[in-house]
Amino acid sequence: MKTHPFSRRDFLRTASVGAGALAFGNVLSSFAPKPNKKLGIALVGLGNYSTYQLAPALQQTKNCYLAGIVTGHPAKAEKWKHQYHIPDKNIYNYETYDQVKNNPDIDIIYVVLPVFMHKEYTIRGAEAGKHVICEKPMALNAKECGDMIAACKKADRLLSIGYRLHFEPHNMEVMRLGQQKVYGKVTSLDTGNGFTYRGDPNAWRLKKAMAGGGGLMDMGIYSIQASRYTLGQEPVAIKARQEKTRPDFFKEVDETIYWEMEFPGGFVTTGKSSYNHDWSYLNVVAEHGKFGLGPAFGYGEVDGYTSAGPMDLPQVIHQAVQMDDFAQCVWQNKQSRVPGEEGLKDMKVVDAIYRSLDSGKKEKIV
Repeated sequence: MKTHPFSRRDFLRTASVGAGALAFGNVLSSFAPKPNKKLGIALVGLGNYSTYQLAPALQQTKNCYLAGIVTGHPAKAEKWKHQYHIPDKNIYNYETYDQVKNNPDIDIIYVVLPVFMHKEYTIRGAEAGKHVICEKPMALNAKECGDMIAACKKADRLLSIGYRLHFEPHNMEVMRLGQQKVYGKVTSLDTGNGFTYRGDPNAWRLKKAMAGGGGLMDMGIYSIQASRYTLGQEPVAIKARQEKTRPDFFKEVDETIYWEMEFPGGFVTTGKSSYNHDWSYLNVVAEHGKFGLGPAFGYGEVDGYTSAGPMDLPQVIHQAVQMDDFAQCVWQNKQSRVPGEEGLKDMKVVDAIYRSLDSGKKEKIV
């Protein structure tokens, strides 16, 4: 079976992609001028991701812009104020955060805080009348995810999770190839994501109460997502094991985890996450060919391959297309393709992995 790889021209004209039959065109259409005003986004938390990814991306967006910030550091507030020309009335700290409800300049809150703060600031943002994007992982556990979803529904506000790769062309292509069985039924899927952590040993990411876990919560989410969106199915059970080669450094959280994830019908994928290995790949074998990504999940360029050759697809600013798409969802009052329920599904898998590590057995994903 000969199947040609997607070209840039195909990408621009293709009708749809697997998950929810989402049109590729919908991503790029978010760049088209709209009659509505650009929506204002306030970044809550000015750490590395906001500083080096989200704020620069918001200089490239067409449907939204950096309207405000929330930070507990006066020096950061002053720096951002001048760098991005943010008016004083759009600058908040964590004590004045709720006053954002009185600010018509801000339409969307983007929660970019340590994981243990995601639930509180998502709920408070929704209660202040703002739509919310919450960075991944969504929360410390599935129970918190459910609370966040319920609060946003009660406030009649949209909730989206920062799954930027659902808007990245190469990852979207593996959704199409896998879900539409372009090369036939998938017979093998292996994915891994991680990096060698050499940062501050006292950082919040290494504290279980603040991060919920280590490499799995931070990096493993991508591997879990890739398995789910390539197949277009939800896993039913998982068996996991872990290793620690630097136990003094990773005292509270996991370092490297390997798992076997079972899907309906008994099909099993393999995956892994790490704070001690540099991984970023997705390899898929099907009945009549193969395809995959590598590097797959980073902020920069993504490369993909198929049996017919390399994927020739556009490179995009992931966060820009992600935020532009959410602004479009707000305009149209429609659910994001990565709503809170998507984050909840991942956290159910994460919860089951940690249960499996404790029990040493295969655990159902419930």
